[in-house]
Amino acid sequence: MKRILFMVLNNLIFVPFAWCKLCYYAAHVDKYTEEQHYKMLSYIVYRANKGGRVHIDVHGQENIPKENGFMFFPNHQGLYDVLALVAACPRPFSVVAKKEVKNIQFLKQVFACMKAYTLDREDVRQAMQVIIDVSNEVKNGRNYIIFPEGTRSKQGNRIGTFKGGSFKAATKAKCPIVPVALIDAFKPFDTNSIKPVNVQVHFLEPLYYEDYQKMKTTEIAELVHDRIQKVIDENEDRV
Repeated sequence: MKRILFMVLNNLIFVPFAWCKLCYYAAHVDKYTEEQHYKMLSYIVYRANKGGRVHIDVHGQENIPKENGFMFFPNHQGLYDVLALVAACPRPFSVVAKKEVKNIQFLKQVFACMKAYTLDREDVRQAMQVIIDVSNEVKNGRNYIIFPEGTRSKQGNRIGTFKGGSFKAATKAKCPIVPVALIDAFKPFDTNSIKPVNVQVHFLEPLYYEDYQKMKTTEIAELVHDRIQKVIDENEDRV
């Protein structure tokens, strides 16, 4: 966590103002539009990255659907993943996160601003309700991220198994599925270093409903997994 301290030290004047603003936005979610929340979060992430010597290398923004109501499915490397996606994506989105992270300071406020859902993987009824709620919101034009591994891989740029159930919200919403390859996103917060780091975010070609409507969710999961791993294998040594 050295880099978080480094980010703070290099933004000493900005941090008190940003923290107060973030907490205020989080406590008054309905006072601001989703675009206003996202603009505020994007600027905080920009300052944090600049202070923490984190560079975001973005590829494939043209693959983000033109119309809202889509879902991102990235590999999950660490606590920094959502911030990398905020830095890389010009369009507002929300996230479905596991309940274990909902009380981590800063992430707690970020998720509140995003009106994010937290998922209790041990409560089947609650998990199903989250799937229904997210699919309805996507139908109404909100964008979401779900990490189909369910937890951090802890294997660097090697990704774990993608769970078919993670794609149920997308199949119910019949929305575009956008695979996202994260490379070296574990380095900012999950390594004990403050060396400059380059995090790659690759937005891959989306799967539209007509592409996957006849597939089982386990088959979709395997396809998305393999596409992401292929991009990681081709690009992880890029400087």
